[in-house]
Amino acid sequence: MASRTCKTRGNPTAPAASSAAAAFTPDALSVAARHLEVGGESVSSFAVVGFPREVHPGWLAPLLTYPGRLDVSVHIEPIDPATAASRLKKQLAKLEAGRRHTAEHGRLLDPQVEAATEDAYDLSSRVARGEGKLFRVGLYLTIHAASEKALTDEVAALRSLCASLLLDAKHTTYRSLQGWVSTLPMGLDLIGMRRTFDTSALASAFPFTSPDLPAPDPTSVAAPSGVLYGYNVGSQGLVHWDRFGDGMHNHNSVILGRSGAGKSYLVKLELLRSLYRGVEIAVVDPEDEYARLAAAVGGTYVHLGARGVRLNPFDLPIHTRADGRRTAPKDALVRRSLFLHTVIAVLVGGELEAAERAALDRAIAATYQTVGITADARTWTRPSPTLRVLRDQLAGAGQAGDRAAGELAARLHPFVEGAFKQLFDGPSSVNPEGHLVVFSLRDLPDELKGIGTLLTLDAVWRRVSNPAIRRPRLVVVDEAWLLMKEKSGAEFLFRMAKASRKHWAGLTVATQDTADVLGSDLGKAVVANAATQILLRQASQAIDEITQTFDLSAGERAFLLSADRGQGLLSAGTQRVAFQSIASPTEHYLVTSNPAELAAYADTVEPVDEADAAFVDLGFDGDEFGSDSDDDQVHLDAA
Repeated sequence: MASRTCKTRGNPTAPAASSAAAAFTPDALSVAARHLEVGGESVSSFAVVGFPREVHPGWLAPLLTYPGRLDVSVHIEPIDPATAASRLKKQLAKLEAGRRHTAEHGRLLDPQVEAATEDAYDLSSRVARGEGKLFRVGLYLTIHAASEKALTDEVAALRSLCASLLLDAKHTTYRSLQGWVSTLPMGLDLIGMRRTFDTSALASAFPFTSPDLPAPDPTSVAAPSGVLYGYNVGSQGLVHWDRFGDGMHNHNSVILGRSGAGKSYLVKLELLRSLYRGVEIAVVDPEDEYARLAAAVGGTYVHLGARGVRLNPFDLPIHTRADGRRTAPKDALVRRSLFLHTVIAVLVGGELEAAERAALDRAIAATYQTVGITADARTWTRPSPTLRVLRDQLAGAGQAGDRAAGELAARLHPFVEGAFKQLFDGPSSVNPEGHLVVFSLRDLPDELKGIGTLLTLDAVWRRVSNPAIRRPRLVVVDEAWLLMKEKSGAEFLFRMAKASRKHWAGLTVATQDTADVLGSDLGKAVVANAATQILLRQASQAIDEITQTFDLSAGERAFLLSADRGQGLLSAGTQRVAFQSIASPTEHYLVTSNPAELAAYADTVEPVDEADAAFVDLGFDGDEFGSDSDDDQVHLDAA
């Protein structure tokens, strides 16, 4: 087939504006019957002449997410209502005449004619009532490729995609130049192959809905807010989500998946990227997986069970503001005394009787008074007592004839002078504050798991409920099924899920034991109060319950059963998106828990001391995490 080639060159006498425009025109243009050679690439254009009878919102979105370079042009021309009514009347007359002619001759009715007649009547009534208008619409496509051979493959793929959308795309044969120009952003329709659309069908053609999550402000040209979770499996777009967005009912998140599905990997990625945004994070780590990450970003690592690491339950919640002044809630001493009742109950392994509670309440008050702490808030900055002082107060009361106090003193002896004293044999040795605080519980003895968990959760809650900190915060509980086995842990998760939003905080719960979480009322409450829900690959034994709880479709169920590692389903309200988590090499080094990779890193990289403050330069600034003031606190003077 013959083709013609025209070359364009800049005119030295042309105005400056024309010279600037010439920079965007191709040096050469070769026109063939069905394709063009534009510069160094081949293009082919199509006109869509057939459309499906029924469409859904965003039905043209697959064309915009085509993996190759595809130009989509929609030309719209409104039709005057009077002209539209006249044309509909003539069309109805033709359709009715054809139906009657078919009926008079005893022939079978044509299903396509019947459907067209019903649509015409419906459209005519809506136009007459002013519920819609008619438009002349032209849809044209131009596919690009590096060579003519590659263009053949791209054309075949595009026609297959159009066929799957029930679109009939025809080559603009012998009008390839006009077809290409019609898809340029010039507003020119040189093909003129139009079809009539009503308002609803035309609105559905625009990609206002897509497989991607909606942007908080579609009119903004700013970068997406929130955290990058990965790329969209369906559209290859990036999945950003902001748990602290204005439209969220709460900031909680739940991540469920089988072992090896990538839960901890995803949690660490979200944690690391949230730190970039200035979010303060506390992590309850039952498996000691966050030590390297904490060391890398200069976080605080509280290794409970290690020698010399103590959290004193008698410490009052005193907070230091940016100006150096210290504050505390007005009822700090009363709340701490009530909390100590829970601490002692966990230590002795059961609920206290009335006489024991009365004896303990008197001993707690006397314990604080021995170090000079009274109801006067000015005394609250003095050093706190320890469990040993409380035991001595109970022992003294027992010697004075209080049998309940004597029994309590004896039951507390192992935690003061016995084998379990490492958590209580002195004042607190760590200060769990900072932009990232990790509490490791793995090395705690089983006998101290309960009290260690309680002290950890108390430290986390004191930080979260501190109104002097005015920034978003996250509480991450990895392997939550281990925490929910403890009564205090389950109650803490429930309280955090309910009340965290009031403190500008969010709870992240990640677990592989889905059945245990969904099998308890507290677990169901935690899931129900999570506005962001992420499901990774599920075991076939648990998929039925997951399907019922999260109302999954058949396609979503199949996706979760066959998902690769790191693939999951992010559900936020009415929006759901399938994504694949991605990480940079530096992020991967910090978040991976693959034993083989960790062993390779240990052989090639100098190990990082978990207690050191060494960190990888990830853009953190210490001033970003400064404390703010608060006027609802009791201001304390040094006593």
